[in-house]
Amino acid sequence: MLTANNIATELPISFKLTEEQQLIKETIREMAQAEFAPRAAEIDRDHRFPRENWDLLAASDLCGLPFPEQYGGAGLDHVSYAIAVEELASACATTSVMYSAHVSLCAQPIFILGTEEQKQRFLPPMCAGKKLGAFALSEPGSGSDAAAAKCMAIQKGDQFILNGSKNWITNGVEADYYLVIAQTDQNLKHKGLVALIVEKGAPGFTFGKLEDKLGIKGSSTCQINFEDTPVPVANMLGGLGDGFKVAMITLDGGRIGIAAQAVGIAQGAWDHAFKYSKERVAFNKTINNFQAIQFMLADIQTEIDAARLLVYHASVAQDSGEKFTKHAAHAKLFASEMAMRSTVKCVQIFGGYGYVTDYPAERYMRDAKITEIYEGTSEVQRLVIAQNVLKGL
Repeated sequence: MLTANNIATELPISFKLTEEQQLIKETIREMAQAEFAPRAAEIDRDHRFPRENWDLLAASDLCGLPFPEQYGGAGLDHVSYAIAVEELASACATTSVMYSAHVSLCAQPIFILGTEEQKQRFLPPMCAGKKLGAFALSEPGSGSDAAAAKCMAIQKGDQFILNGSKNWITNGVEADYYLVIAQTDQNLKHKGLVALIVEKGAPGFTFGKLEDKLGIKGSSTCQINFEDTPVPVANMLGGLGDGFKVAMITLDGGRIGIAAQAVGIAQGAWDHAFKYSKERVAFNKTINNFQAIQFMLADIQTEIDAARLLVYHASVAQDSGEKFTKHAAHAKLFASEMAMRSTVKCVQIFGGYGYVTDYPAERYMRDAKITEIYEGTSEVQRLVIAQNVLKGL
């Protein structure tokens, strides 16, 4: 039975930011708007990986933001991390996704599931921004169905020998460490998966072509290929057969990052649309005087605020140590679909100018679409939520 008491225990009363979180928000916003926003259109146009943006994130001690200081991190919480991703996305979605993939999809599983030796070996250079991380789960013939992986890892002594391909690798060509989910025995399906940290430069490790994408065009996305690539057993996260668990834990955290990215994209589009509405004159008045425009602005901002609260809710659950799979799926589903709806409306507010690259509205709309697809499609999020609801979780 649903009562006021159990509603209160399920939902935090307030998401008022702490002084530290507010300072982080303001600091990263100032940096992102001053340094990243002016380059965003050029990065998109030229499909250029913005290495200088990564270097600035590293110099600002942001690459290890949610990890303990003993590993070179900043020791902050995941609400602060979500804030960072949002503020980066509001300026440049490419920068936000390369940052989120590094933190959520590579460094985070190493921190959660790695041995102390693995943490000491991999996390300090990642937190310092000297090494960039990537996650390799999808394949040419499998995306949402992780158990269908055909990339094989056969153990021979103290090494695994990798053969196969992985698709849609964010930070693909640019990364240094790749968390690869591979199969040890096709007959075992998800119980045969293993998680391996593969380092760039390993023998037989090559790259396919860079993908020509609809949005986040500066993000280095490519296929990676393995041909008799040796990986030390010491680079295995967890044990044999733990690859599926590693992937699911990784995706839970990654979905919060993508939800935060979606919120940032929508907020950035709204900011531009709001500013434009105060400048564009029609029928002898600025268009923000028209109720149709006012209602669109109001609807968009309401949905952004709702999505942001879901992101904070999931982040608080993650920090508390409780199971947050459903919270992450809630945030990712709503925020990504909200971002698509909102950016389409922002293009409408710009009118004809929203359809050309002289203005940023169309770029935000293109960037928003991928948030409904990667880290689990909207359809997968609905399955995850439904399964958790049916189990009473």
